[in-house]
Amino acid sequence: MITVTDDIRYLGVEDRAIDLFESQYRVPDGMMYNSYLILDEKIAVLDTVDARFRHEWLDRVQNALGDRRPSYLIVQHMEPDHSANIAAFLAAYPEATVAASAKAFAMMQNFFGTDWADRRLVLADGDTLSLGRHELTFVAAPMVHWPEVLFTYDATDHVLFSADAFGRFGIAETAANWADEARRYYVGIVGKYGAQVQAVLRRAAALDFRCICPLHGPVLHEDDLPGCIALTNLWSSYAVESEGIVVAYTSVYGSTRRAAELLAEKLRAKGAPTVVLYDLARCDLSAAVADAFRYSKLVLATTTYNADVFPFMRDFIHRLTERSFRSRTVAFIENGSWAPLAAKVMRGLLEECKALSFADTTVHIRSALSEESRGQIDALADELCRDYIAQSSDAADKNDLTALFNIGYGLYVVTCHDGKKDNGLIVNTVSQVTNAPNRIAVCINKQNYSHHVIRQTGIMNVNCLSTEAPFSVFETFGFQSGRNADKFKDLTPLRSDNGLAFLPRYINSFMSLKVEQYVDLDTHGMFICSVTEARVISRVETMTYTYYQKNVKPKPQTEGKRGFVCKVCGYVYEGEELPEDFVCPLCKHGAADFEPIS
Repeated sequence: MITVTDDIRYLGVEDRAIDLFESQYRVPDGMMYNSYLILDEKIAVLDTVDARFRHEWLDRVQNALGDRRPSYLIVQHMEPDHSANIAAFLAAYPEATVAASAKAFAMMQNFFGTDWADRRLVLADGDTLSLGRHELTFVAAPMVHWPEVLFTYDATDHVLFSADAFGRFGIAETAANWADEARRYYVGIVGKYGAQVQAVLRRAAALDFRCICPLHGPVLHEDDLPGCIALTNLWSSYAVESEGIVVAYTSVYGSTRRAAELLAEKLRAKGAPTVVLYDLARCDLSAAVADAFRYSKLVLATTTYNADVFPFMRDFIHRLTERSFRSRTVAFIENGSWAPLAAKVMRGLLEECKALSFADTTVHIRSALSEESRGQIDALADELCRDYIAQSSDAADKNDLTALFNIGYGLYVVTCHDGKKDNGLIVNTVSQVTNAPNRIAVCINKQNYSHHVIRQTGIMNVNCLSTEAPFSVFETFGFQSGRNADKFKDLTPLRSDNGLAFLPRYINSFMSLKVEQYVDLDTHGMFICSVTEARVISRVETMTYTYYQKNVKPKPQTEGKRGFVCKVCGYVYEGEELPEDFVCPLCKHGAADFEPIS
């Protein structure tokens, strides 16, 4: 029996015989079904396990209890791999009360033919339950990834019981490689519900938990949490995790496979940081789907088949779209002997996806590779690697003044360096003031730490954010001060010739600036600068303030609430009056940036 804390025991089981989880996900390292017990004046058991482990699990419960009897069975999630033994537990411990959400009890009626009306405790969001020393708080987590889900927070031991969130495939012995199997698990199981995961992550951030106990995978302790939470936040926001290109293909007689392999070879030669090749007829599709969400670009290569696309490709694209695939660059290779339609069909299948950018170049193959189609592969490789070349200190065109065309009423990350660490902030006031010579004006609030740094150093980089930038970029660079926080701790920057950082993704260009003149504008300072370097990274449109407000900033959750909402980040303050000195806990803006909830 594993001890989580002095009072919390792990009662789960490891399934080493299973080959397919949920009859579709390959799990060569097995699967964990987790259950927990809290020892106190009253004893609570949290969740059961898969039906095949009934007696093994009941033995563990009995051994953990000794001569004592449980007061509660808390059911956080009703999927059968967690709920199958509710009836067996309640038969073994008839004095125990089952505690769950109202929706969970409705599901129990469906599964077991009873909802235990005479011995149940219906839990709602925010409810508490005292076991004696341990005070439990319940957090509704609807559609993470079923509608009845509750998280349980133990304020005494600072433990969050997170149901299916923060889970992973595999057993404890394989826990060292948490990210890969957690990513595949998240994208496959929870991926469709990113908005719901984001909502519950924001609520969980207010809880002082130092340990996470999920229903699958290992217990996550304090040292594990920052990385695991950061990745889950990234996955649920559909942001790019790593720069790279996935080439996914199907091939009947080998020509499309050869085209995909040739493209992959050329992409690597032109500086793509990672190229992953998948034969969709033979690979683990869940791994291919996870990598499509992990990397920034995707190439789909397939044959025209019955005036459609090859079935494995159609299945792959369906798996992407049903999980809300978005904010990636997609390119096509099609093969067709007499009436090629594959590229048109694939693009149509992706129509419902948000914020996709499609490559200008499509490769057309007529049965076998030709000189023309090989040239198209060269052109596609050039197009997909344009930003990687632009980011390279050796291969980039560092005097591409068309970068100035990306200046508008947009949003920018201005980066600088204080002598010890990189810093950056969000600004929306950048303009070209002359073109002979080229002069750029940047206005920065004097209260920002970056204003102080740039006044001292006289240099900065202006990163033009593209419409691909997720809200996390604004949280990182706009909602905290660089004096107190390392804004690049989770981001490895690239370097321009002036030694300053520029963002490795989410920008379409950047300019290195040298301050020539400073104008004091009372609350702000205007830096008038010359351009020492200018690079165009991509052709994605610049992020405007209007686009940010409509498409990037989360919509405030104000329904049924009274109080005030932050106009910058959407944080809701509930109360009749907003204190004059109130500071938003998320973006650190003051009361002046709040408005009443209408």
